Amino acid sequence: MSLDFTASVRLAQAGDAGAFAELYSLVYKDLYRIALLNLGNQHDASDVVSDTVLEAFTSISKLRDEKAFKAWITKILTVKIKNKRKEYKQIRNFREDIDTLDEEKLSDVNKEINYEGLEVMDGFRLLSEEERLVLSLSVVSGYSSEEIAKMFGTNANTVRSKTARAKSKLKKLVT
Repeated sequence: MSLDFTASVRLAQAGDAGAFAELYSLVYKDLYRIALLNLGNQHDASDVVSDTVLEAFTSISKLRDEKAFKAWITKILTVKIKNKRKEYKQIRNFREDIDTLDEEKLSDVNKEINYEGLEVMDGFRLLSEEERLVLSLSVVSGYSSEEIAKMFGTNANTVRSKTARAKSKLKKLVT
């Protein structure tokens, strides 16, 4: 990270909203990408990123290491994503009693629509929540195993193992 980045973090910690906006502009795309891949909904991804930024802005003074800003805000995002998933589960449980989907009609629609490249996204959606999160952080956003391990308070070797298993599972789902 550059000195300017560290200086911007320090200014933001001192209450400079412009400096925080500058930091936000540097991490927004990564935050949104992670949220969208894990939630699969643009509106919810935007909401989760907004909630993350608001929380980060109000608590940036608690950040101890200026160089850890990106990992710190990403960790806030992952907590928000997990909370949103809990909401999804509650809504899904409620709707299961109300809505039933005719599997034959859905199958017919899927046969009629032949989108190239969607196989990977379909496979991605079939992964567990943890597998999607690890892959989106490591492969899509480029975080190292060590950085992800710090975010979740785990071992980097564990992260590497989970990433490898998730990649293998995704490959099997797609082929």
